[in-house]
Amino acid sequence: MAYYKGMRVNALGLPVSKDNTRTRIKKKNRKRNFYHTAFSSPFNETSPKNLILMYDVIEEKKKERDWFRRQLKNFDYIMIQRSVWVGPSPLPKEFLDYVKGIGLQDHLKTFKLAKAYTGEGNNI
Repeated sequence: MAYYKGMRVNALGLPVSKDNTRTRIKKKNRKRNFYHTAFSSPFNETSPKNLILMYDVIEEKKKERDWFRRQLKNFDYIMIQRSVWVGPSPLPKEFLDYVKGIGLQDHLKTFKLAKAYTGEGNNI
């Protein structure tokens, strides 16, 4: 039997317990995996992009923020800056209810555009 830093190890270099039984290391404070609901887009590719959405989500809600970005991409939104997106409106009621339920509503602000964003020049 080999030793590494005073501990018995097997041929693969893995620690071996004294009674040759496998032991598991328990991880404390492990959070449960939680997957957010995915919403399908009610918009088609030709829908006018007439809604600016800005958000500032705190670091503690990183999973929710990443989920929110993925949903905006699903809804054919375009990222203008990291937390400023433009896309079709209105957002689905079920989606807005879910956003409220996970506590992101207070971190969002939307603005309706007078004319649709085309991405050409500075027409915002």
